[in-house]
Amino acid sequence: MNESIASEERAPGFLAPLQVPLFRRIWVASVLSNLGYMFLSVGTGWEMTSLTADAGMVALVLTAMMLPMTLLSIPAGAIADMYDRRRIGLCSLALSMASAAALTVFTSLGLASPWLLLGFCTLTGAGMTLFNPAWQASVSEQVPRRVLGQAVALNSISFNIARSFGPALGGLVVAVAGASASFAATVICYVPLFTVMLFWRRPRVPSRLPPERIDRAVSAGIRYVLHSPPIRIVLVRTFCFGFGGSCLSALMPLVTRDLLHGGAQVFGVMLGAYGLGAVVGAIGLNRLRQTCTAEQVIALSTITLAGSIVVVATSTSAVLTAASLLVAGAGWMVALALCNVHVQSSAPRWVSGRLLAAYQTSVAGGVALGSWGWGRVVEALSVEYGLLLAALYLAVSLLLGRLLPLPSISNASLDPVKLSEPEVNLDLTGRSGPIVVQIEYDVPAEQARDFYRVMQALRSVRQRNGAYDWSIARDIGDAELWIERFQCPTWHDYLRQRDRNTPHEVEIQRSSRCYLKAGSDVRVRRLLERPFGSVRWTDDAPEDPLYTNGLNVASREP
Repeated sequence: MNESIASEERAPGFLAPLQVPLFRRIWVASVLSNLGYMFLSVGTGWEMTSLTADAGMVALVLTAMMLPMTLLSIPAGAIADMYDRRRIGLCSLALSMASAAALTVFTSLGLASPWLLLGFCTLTGAGMTLFNPAWQASVSEQVPRRVLGQAVALNSISFNIARSFGPALGGLVVAVAGASASFAATVICYVPLFTVMLFWRRPRVPSRLPPERIDRAVSAGIRYVLHSPPIRIVLVRTFCFGFGGSCLSALMPLVTRDLLHGGAQVFGVMLGAYGLGAVVGAIGLNRLRQTCTAEQVIALSTITLAGSIVVVATSTSAVLTAASLLVAGAGWMVALALCNVHVQSSAPRWVSGRLLAAYQTSVAGGVALGSWGWGRVVEALSVEYGLLLAALYLAVSLLLGRLLPLPSISNASLDPVKLSEPEVNLDLTGRSGPIVVQIEYDVPAEQARDFYRVMQALRSVRQRNGAYDWSIARDIGDAELWIERFQCPTWHDYLRQRDRNTPHEVEIQRSSRCYLKAGSDVRVRRLLERPFGSVRWTDDAPEDPLYTNGLNVASREP
């Protein structure tokens, strides 16, 4: 049996994914890589303070490390879906390791400059941004589907373990051996993950079609989100939660300075408490999912976070504030990890990297906009009022549970269903198109309303899988004749659209045929809108067998 699909007899517990050898190796290595990233952050910040007294340049260190995530997450998700995820992981880790190694050399030789630091930070951040979607999307290939939620929670813990202890360990390394040693430690911490990915024998499923262009791949991911209501709801809820919950991370330095009247040491303790709470929350997520609905878990997390923010806003005791941050970190992690599980459990394999990138973008967007917004509120009012307003916002956001309730997590298969091949009557290349598909249905008049309702569900299926200009029309001369019509830009795009259907989506297509007149069947016509593109004007024009396929004028399978 494949090591990534090991099975278990009893009900899975929180640590069940760690019983899968492949996941266990990758998880342990990821903890070390996250620690290395924290070492890089601490070392770069300290080195920048020694190179310049400009506070703006010091602040740009965090910007340089986060900018790639903002700009490259969606393209990185598309790349994770287009190419082998193991190779993407290796290449991205190699980029991050090379950048950290170069930074080590330049710093050791005394050749580092502020802009050089920022440049290598950006390159390292770009490598990790490319790595994350491929890594997260491959989790479903490493563990059985029934323990996917626990695996996602464990991955969240790996980052928060690093966030809890990484800054302190990085500071110790810098204090003892200097910033260059912290950069070298970053390289060393990346080596185990690179080694595990190198020796992972990932099963490859060859595709009969070449990869999409990057722009079309990104567009396909965006279209899937727009035409998939469950995914769209999860992303909106994630953004709104991130907007309110970001106040603690954004205002933590001000809480330490103005409310607790503490210094850097107190600030580090507060950050550690918040990170430790996130670890506790991730551990408790599995039990909460077993006893509560998804909406109840989100509501509990929101109430917990809002209440903790109120305590932080009114407390002048470091002990009480740290305890509140511990609870707040748990609430923050439970909500975000649950939304992550929803995305991973609802994402077909062909688009999973792009959907996880969209999730990361929604979190980053909410946090970025929220941090800016709460900072402006504090400037106008005070730290206390800023935190209290954030808590009020979170309380009001509970109404979203009524307007946009989280969908239930389905255990249905998301593997594509292989449809029958169309017959070949014309020689087409992969770029031939547009391809227009016209499907005729004979539906009794008394079934018209129910049929139309099913077709609206089918509309979302067609559009999120790659169909454009979808329409449904009724013949005014024959009230029982309905015509569904859509198009794909090219022949390859049409083949991809067919290959993306999951069993549930195929069932929706079949349900539309339950309303047909007795003894009738659908009539499908596939039309080449620009037929001159299918004609070879000279007899010696070459044919590429890789791209040659056919066009069926009339068949039974859409």
